[in-house]
Amino acid sequence: MAFLRSITSIDPPAGLHGKGVYLRAPQMSDFAQWEQLRRESQAFLTPWEPTWSPEDLTRHAFRRRIRNYTRDIRQDESYPFFVFDSSGEHLLGGLTLANVRRGVTQSCSLGYWLGVDKTGKGHMTAAINAIIPFVFRSLRLHRLEAACLPVNRRSIRLLERTGFYHEGLARRYLCINGVWQDHLLFARLEGDPDK
Repeated sequence: MAFLRSITSIDPPAGLHGKGVYLRAPQMSDFAQWEQLRRESQAFLTPWEPTWSPEDLTRHAFRRRIRNYTRDIRQDESYPFFVFDSSGEHLLGGLTLANVRRGVTQSCSLGYWLGVDKTGKGHMTAAINAIIPFVFRSLRLHRLEAACLPVNRRSIRLLERTGFYHEGLARRYLCINGVWQDHLLFARLEGDPDK
């Protein structure tokens, strides 16, 4: 049953290209752009994310984040990406493949964010479309999951547009902005047709 074995030697790609976007693993040199984009977007992102710690935007916290990312990639647990414009110079947001589960599940969870002035331009649609082949071909996973708040109409449309199917409701699923909140569950399976 070789397909049930854990894959322990995934080499993350140097970068992934999509329509007008470039994805790569976060680096310490990204701190200034990341800090500025997150700070400018804090009010916009707060309703959709876990509560930020007081030191969340510090260089020290970012360095710890990069160390954790490196460990998670090495252990095949998570694959974080920053989303840039196609030139690779301007940070637009981030995308993470988290909670990689092997064995009989072969799945992971998708999380994503964009800066406040980067939304509505197709960047995250392009980023998700670019990450899907990596999930199913390189990581050899069977299932890509995502969840969003029922009131987040933009996120629902994004997931539907990128081939995810609505599968149900998880009650009080994640603690978002300090409150346990219901989430709509979506998934895309290897071999699902594009919508």
